[in-house]
Amino acid sequence: MSKTIAFFPEAAFGPALNSVGIAQAVQALGHKAVFLSDPGFVSVYEGYGFESHPVNLSEPMPPEQMAKFWEDFINGHIPNFRKSPIDQVDNYVKDCWTAIVDSAKWAQKDLPGVLARIKPDLICVDNVILFPAIKQYGKPWVRIISCSENEIEDPKIPPHLSGSGEKDYAGHQAFRDHFNTVIKPIHDDFNAFLGENGEEAYPIGQFFEASPYMNLLLYPEPVKFERENPLDPQQFQYLEGCVRKEKPYEVPTFETHNDKPLIYISFGSLGAGDTDLLKRLIQTIGNLPYRALVNVGDYKDQYENLPGNVIVDGWFPQPSVIPQVDAVIHHGGNNSFTECLYFGKPAIIMPYVWDGHDNATRVDETGHGYKMPRYDWTDAELAANLDACINNPAMKAKLAATSAHMQARNGPQKAAAILDELVTTGKFNG
Repeated sequence: MSKTIAFFPEAAFGPALNSVGIAQAVQALGHKAVFLSDPGFVSVYEGYGFESHPVNLSEPMPPEQMAKFWEDFINGHIPNFRKSPIDQVDNYVKDCWTAIVDSAKWAQKDLPGVLARIKPDLICVDNVILFPAIKQYGKPWVRIISCSENEIEDPKIPPHLSGSGEKDYAGHQAFRDHFNTVIKPIHDDFNAFLGENGEEAYPIGQFFEASPYMNLLLYPEPVKFERENPLDPQQFQYLEGCVRKEKPYEVPTFETHNDKPLIYISFGSLGAGDTDLLKRLIQTIGNLPYRALVNVGDYKDQYENLPGNVIVDGWFPQPSVIPQVDAVIHHGGNNSFTECLYFGKPAIIMPYVWDGHDNATRVDETGHGYKMPRYDWTDAELAANLDACINNPAMKAKLAATSAHMQARNGPQKAAAILDELVTTGKFNG
């Protein structure tokens, strides 16, 4: 019997498009997938053919104004992108958590009414914060963890957002201590909100909990951490990435270097505001024996006199582009991170914020690519890393094995099967 499954991703393209991939697979099983959405993302889900219901996550404003707000937010923090993860806690991370807590408060005003109207049989939420209305609705709810798996903490693994190495235990503790000190006033405010809505307070540093029903981690098993407390497969399942279906992409003809390896460069829709860095990369690639497709977001008009081996555009259907390239330079967002692994493509990650730091460290320490500083690099270093990405036999073998593993498991179909069992029987039996 067809059931209604609601998806509520946070208002960012990574979580949004991961949920689209799962929703496509859910509908293939005969269920109805609907989206609960920040007003600015309603058109994204409708563009993929899904019914979408707006939920205000901030003071209501036109979608264009909301998009501009986040663009300005990111661009205003560009100077902080030069800082280490621990030094970003006092600025970018603190500002983000303030906004995230505010979003939970705003959502609580709309969510009960929206849920009563949609009447979902199952709710999937991909966010870093609890929405009490979802937990209290009375139907099973699933947490999707589309960012790094260290959102689910463990004493033995690096803390979320830290970018620490797996064995850097002193670094783990230093980051946790600093994060908890800086975040305490925001956390106290959130706990007061939880109390007002009949929920228990969370321990310092925690803003969400694991779902008792099921938690879906998009993280691929070949790069997962060794935990002190292994996750129970009855409650936690790794999805090996959730690569959505996109329209085909035909690589255009370049003015020069059409017989050379192809690089794809993208820092995501928001990271595209860092035009100085993208221009520097374009200039460097212009002098190397490669071709490059560069995602420049809404800033295409700022790029002139491009080298003949570089083509820029405001958007690319990334899951259709990555299979055709030889290497990717990106910011460490979870879609880019998992898509490169899924298609067996080496990555150079130049992180700037959030879990990009974690993914950059992980891609490097597991042999699937390189972590590079965002600004403090030389042309020679970039050239050497690109050469290794394309020609290193050990890296090629590692990526081929990871890709085969991930593609054999088909994350969206695996997720849909789990959700189907949950929504049909009320529990997951494995």
